Amino acid sequence: MTLSAAPANTHPYESLTPDVVLDALATLDLHGDGRLTGLNSYENRVYQVFLEDRSAVVLKFYRPGRWSADEIMEEHAFALELAAAEVPAVAPLTLHGRTLHHHAGFAFSVSPYRGGRAPELDDFEVLEWVGRFLARIHTIGMRRPFDARPTLDLQSFGTASRDWLLGNEKIPLDVQREWETACNEALARIEATALGASGDASLRKLRLHGDVHPGNILWTPTDRPGGGPHFVDLDDARTGFAVQDLWMLLSGERAQRTGQLSGLLDGYEQFREFDRRELALVEPLRTLRLIHYSAWLARRWEDPIFPINFPWFGSSDYWKGQVLMLQEQCEAMDEEPLYA
Repeated sequence: MTLSAAPANTHPYESLTPDVVLDALATLDLHGDGRLTGLNSYENRVYQVFLEDRSAVVLKFYRPGRWSADEIMEEHAFALELAAAEVPAVAPLTLHGRTLHHHAGFAFSVSPYRGGRAPELDDFEVLEWVGRFLARIHTIGMRRPFDARPTLDLQSFGTASRDWLLGNEKIPLDVQREWETACNEALARIEATALGASGDASLRKLRLHGDVHPGNILWTPTDRPGGGPHFVDLDDARTGFAVQDLWMLLSGERAQRTGQLSGLLDGYEQFREFDRRELALVEPLRTLRLIHYSAWLARRWEDPIFPINFPWFGSSDYWKGQVLMLQEQCEAMDEEPLYA
């Protein structure tokens, strides 16, 4: 079945008006000058607000029902731990003795504003620089485990996503069986890896950023103090394997991805050893993200911003495309892993 647009005024974010955003900030004795800009975020609502002293902060209003307070606090604690170790991760500000605040039914945090652009990932020096900081993130990540935050694995991203999509009849009947077959074939391959219950249990897991794609790295000119990469948005921080924070920075043909991986690992291994066995997880992780992404879109469809920004989602053509991609991913998982 094709998903239709959600009815208007049915989602909690409908009540998150500019006045509510500014009022939330005022509860912390910070006062905006009236300038407020929505930043690119679908999962949460994120705003840049200019203050009366002309400085700027970023307010993040967490999606209701997604994370518990304990899970959000673990995100904050990890970000603060990174910042304390001089890793350029943007951490929430501690205001009135805490980092997590509440107003009008929303949980929110306030962070300093950091500008920048996406990194040039075809530049070996940039890749090496990013790799060094990823290693430092993971060095901190190994210090202690998450207690509340989940693990990125086959069950949470793959099996649960498949079961929810099928159980809630989100896939058109004319393509449902074909998609289910392709999905099951892909998940069977992943089961045999360290991401599945029957895979290699000797690989070590750690706390991760969890969503290191180019949009979550802000690059500033290196001829300025503090220049280089700044990592933002730890909203998807989870427990998992180190390679999760590397593979989304790889793109293009195999030769190009191999070169990018070499640059990242040249920097990474200046600070921390990387277990090359994890490279066999790149395509399984890509496959899990593909399945999880479809479920994420379907689960969020009642949020009015989703039908507006993803009008192509939910049609038979969309799901037929997903079948082809899952079949291609099965072939990719059968190939030799990248090597660097």
